Amino acid sequence: MGFEYDVYVVNTLINMYVVCGNLRDARQLFDKSLVLDSVSWNSMLAGYVKAGDVEEAKSIFVQMPERNTIASSSMIDLFGKTGRTTEARCLFDEMIEKDMVSWSAMISCYEQNGMFEEALVLFAEMNCKGVMVDEVVIVTVISACANLLAFNEGKLTHGLAVRIGIESYINIQNALIHMYSKCGDIRSSQRLFEESPLLDEISWNSMISGYSKAGYIRHARKLFDLMPKKDVVSWGAMISGYAQHEQYEETLELFHDMQLGEVKPDESTLVSVVSACAHLNNVDQGSSVHSYIRNNEIKINPILGANLIDMYLKSGCVQNAMEVFNGMEEKGVSTWNALIMGLAMNGSVEVSFEKFSEMKRCGVEPNDVTFLGILSACRHAGLVDEGRHYFESMINIYNIVPNIKHYGCMVDLLGRAGALEEAEELIEDMPMEPDVATWGALLGACEKHGNTDMGERIGMKLIERYPDHDGFHVLLSNFYTSMGKWEKGAEIRGKMKKQGVVKIPGWSSIEADGEVHKYLAGVRMHS
Repeated sequence: MGFEYDVYVVNTLINMYVVCGNLRDARQLFDKSLVLDSVSWNSMLAGYVKAGDVEEAKSIFVQMPERNTIASSSMIDLFGKTGRTTEARCLFDEMIEKDMVSWSAMISCYEQNGMFEEALVLFAEMNCKGVMVDEVVIVTVISACANLLAFNEGKLTHGLAVRIGIESYINIQNALIHMYSKCGDIRSSQRLFEESPLLDEISWNSMISGYSKAGYIRHARKLFDLMPKKDVVSWGAMISGYAQHEQYEETLELFHDMQLGEVKPDESTLVSVVSACAHLNNVDQGSSVHSYIRNNEIKINPILGANLIDMYLKSGCVQNAMEVFNGMEEKGVSTWNALIMGLAMNGSVEVSFEKFSEMKRCGVEPNDVTFLGILSACRHAGLVDEGRHYFESMINIYNIVPNIKHYGCMVDLLGRAGALEEAEELIEDMPMEPDVATWGALLGACEKHGNTDMGERIGMKLIERYPDHDGFHVLLSNFYTSMGKWEKGAEIRGKMKKQGVVKIPGWSSIEADGEVHKYLAGVRMHS
């Protein structure tokens, strides 16, 4: 038996239940009511859309006596949030009348699901039809331009915002700062930031991030220090900026400052810090960060897990790395790669192979980094046949195009085994220019196996082809001296000096009492 309430009362009650999130009572009243109008249907639909319940929303939408643009736009919005772009576009195309909200919903649907080109195409169509645009559409389109690095389209959208008088809106300002900095025009970002009458935390964070990504670390730090109120994004942007530009000591110092405050680091910040610890071989600091993660019950995602595993294995802490790996609920390809590569680096070749097999059994598709780890394991163990097998399967089974590091591994593997001619043929067949490490592996193999003629021939060819390259001169000089040909080695060094070819000194680091000390080659004094 239905309720005989007035339609106004029914609509008010349904709306109250929906606003309070009580969809069960709202639906019960809706189903039993004898008086329903478009407001009732739209309210019920809005409730399911807000809750993200696609099936119930579709059920209501299909049964609606009259589908207006509000209902259709709501469904497009829901489809977009749940990744159903095809259904959203079908519904959009079926709409007889489309208003600004409909267009905006469909453009947002594309942008939310990474279909940035489709978003820009639809926006162009919207403009051609003379549909008015608002702040929401402009922000969405600028975001799509930023993701596509579509600088010209971004500038045109900026011009449109100026023409319709909404350029100064803070959301648009923030979107433009992000877009210009991501497209490499840091000056335009800076101008917008400095001239904006309104700035919020997003504005500051976008500018700090923009400076960091463009390599202007000092500018980023100056702005960071001036920022009136810093949130986790601010700290994360500055810490990540240091880590991305290999300023690892500064990364750890700033993280220490962050810990003194009230802001707790998020996963992305911790990834940067652990990565810095790995590069500095600072396992004490890395273990401290790991303890912080455990004590604060922070879930270790695949990226954070991969960096923890990499950090431990670079320091030879195999057991710690295995504990991190085994304790992870979700393992991505990066996690498996870090373990496989690290185990090979630590000489645990058989375990590395076992993990590779386990990875495939778990349904995780290996990528180019995975095979680099496996080939490294073969190289460390001198497993030539296995190396050839994995190299061929990478190409023929997994359709992965080898990069210069894969070729370098194979050249080193073949060279160590004495297959010098095969290694040289592989270099000659490479689709890219071989680097110093690849040629160095072959020259080292020539030295090991006493093939002076091949080593000298290759070395002379390299310095003739690259007369200004310090690495190739050093390789040949070292080759001569290792073979006892001191005069020829000195001759190559003399040529380097005469031609103004300067070798950048190498360096190494060691951790002592929680402090990382850096040593330059040739410098004999250290505090």
